Amino acid sequence: MNQPDNLGDFFRENKELLKVYVETKSEIFRLQAIRIFSKSMGLLAWMVIAAFLAFLILIFAGLVLGFWLSDLTQSYVKGFGITTGILVLFFVALAVFREKLFVNPIIKNIIVRAREEVRMRDRDDEE
Repeated sequence: MNQPDNLGDFFRENKELLKVYVETKSEIFRLQAIRIFSKSMGLLAWMVIAAFLAFLILIFAGLVLGFWLSDLTQSYVKGFGITTGILVLFFVALAVFREKLFVNPIIKNIIVRAREEVRMRDRDDEE
């Protein structure tokens, strides 16, 4: 095999190999991005379903608490009024602590999953 005299000759001789290499690397990055995106969307779908179920549980728990407090106070207005106050306080607490309870854990989870993907890719590249 003859040695190229300079870098320009090297690139001219290996142009097709470099083109295939760049296309392959871009395809690998695209597929990895699709994998990370699909896992994130799966997590998002699970979170939407979990939020919907939590909403249903909250509605039925509110009804139960309202009827129970109505029985204790002998007044639907007082029972459901107290229940409404409790639920308002619950939602205010959720709004105040939303970053700490929801946003930051979701961001951390996505970052951890992305790092796992990078580690798996690096491990696969070593083999």
